[in-house]
Amino acid sequence: MKVTVSVFGRFHALNLAQQLQKYGYLYKLISSYPTFEITKYGIDKSLINSLLYWEVLSRSWQRVPSWLKGDRNLQLWFIEQFDRSVVNALSPGFDIFVGWSGCCFWSMYRAQKMGAKTIIERGSSHMQYQTAILQEEYEKWGLQFTETHPGIYDREIQSYSDTDKIAIPSVFVKRTFLEQGIPESKLIHVPYGTNTAEFYPEPKQDNIFRVIHCGGITLRKGVQYLLQAFYELNLPEAELWLVGTISLEIEPFLAKYQSDRIIIKGNHPQSQLRFFYSQCSVFCLASIEDGFGMVIPQAMACGLPIIHTTNTGGEDIVRDGIDGFCVPIRDVEALKEKIIWLYDNPDKQVEMGNNALAQARKSLDWDDYGQRISSEYLKILQPVSAEKLT
Repeated sequence: MKVTVSVFGRFHALNLAQQLQKYGYLYKLISSYPTFEITKYGIDKSLINSLLYWEVLSRSWQRVPSWLKGDRNLQLWFIEQFDRSVVNALSPGFDIFVGWSGCCFWSMYRAQKMGAKTIIERGSSHMQYQTAILQEEYEKWGLQFTETHPGIYDREIQSYSDTDKIAIPSVFVKRTFLEQGIPESKLIHVPYGTNTAEFYPEPKQDNIFRVIHCGGITLRKGVQYLLQAFYELNLPEAELWLVGTISLEIEPFLAKYQSDRIIIKGNHPQSQLRFFYSQCSVFCLASIEDGFGMVIPQAMACGLPIIHTTNTGGEDIVRDGIDGFCVPIRDVEALKEKIIWLYDNPDKQVEMGNNALAQARKSLDWDDYGQRISSEYLKILQPVSAEKLT
């Protein structure tokens, strides 16, 4: 089996390529990321085709002031140009083509013409569900959701029909695809992993009870509900840490729930996140839509109990009542109930954290993911050979 992977950006594609290389299955990784960054994952330079110029141009455009951009949205144009470049970069010899959803429209068809099976990687919920629920959330707060380009939306929906398989990371995402009529036989369901060599517990430096959110500080991540829950609880000797980049849309909520116990920690590289997790007591991801919150296994590997919503992918890896709790989206009272329970039961908090740590070490490493996803790929080509990896 020889697999070509194509991705605009990074996502978990480098972890995927690393695992495929370990089994001898990686044929080529085509990415907009620079080669020197990709080789940090141990990927052989000869297997990398870096289309760096599209990453540079895209990031440069993102930095252009909004007054200068006007209503021009070049998101589709950059993706289209990257996709066309991948078409030209494909060379015969691979059996499977894996492309990131929205970024592999033309290259997927090219791979099929070259005789390869195609897999779309979709880390979020079905595009129709994702767009609808985020539009609903933004409208709730008097805002317009414009993140999904109509052209990218159409490409994704068409690709779902035309690809051989769709790789998804969670039961939550699976439900949204089934609801839209995608047959279960077309879905490859494998949760992502984490780097347990990078994420592990460090000594906590004090006894303050802390809730931590890590990731984008946005409406999509449900931070507005977590802020309200923590503010209204008003717990003594407790803090809420927000680690990540603050979006403009969340600033009114930070002002409304302003407190010296709500602490903005800013954005930090992944290599530093272990410290922040380790200084906290519970991790909370209150997302409205998150196909698989990769911060969840990171926090588990650092020994934290998890509070997550039904729309985070946490159901796949967090055992409810053992490693943490699952709550409905937008449910402030449920968030408050679980936070205060962990606050009032420190022994149970520690027990759950230890359970989460054991679970991460047992089955949430990238090696576990690599074994499962490779087995699923093999089933497409060689159903009998796939059994050797399981």
